[in-house]
Amino acid sequence: MRYSKELLKGSTPLLVLSVLKGQDLYGYKIIRELEIRSENVFEMSEGTLYPILHALEKEKLLSSYWEECDGRRRKYYHITDKGLKQFAQKKEEFISYSQNVTKVLNFA
Repeated sequence: MRYSKELLKGSTPLLVLSVLKGQDLYGYKIIRELEIRSENVFEMSEGTLYPILHALEKEKLLSSYWEECDGRRRKYYHITDKGLKQFAQKKEEFISYSQNVTKVLNFA
């Protein structure tokens, strides 16, 4: 199932933080990990991902560093302590919101 951009907009930064919670990754690997974890439901373009990464980095939720791998320089992203706290808070908020939306929809 494909989701509308409006529906995904608020949750995409949370999904990115979730992927980076366990390991540092570069852009393409973040996209692939989202696809794998969602069984190809969340397919994101680089044009969508990089503005999110830059915004999260600007908010100090992520940091980045360059590393050479197989002769190519790649920019890796790392979730900061502030990012971990934000992730935990937003995850709890999202789960609560989702449960309450489900209650309302099931009532109809």
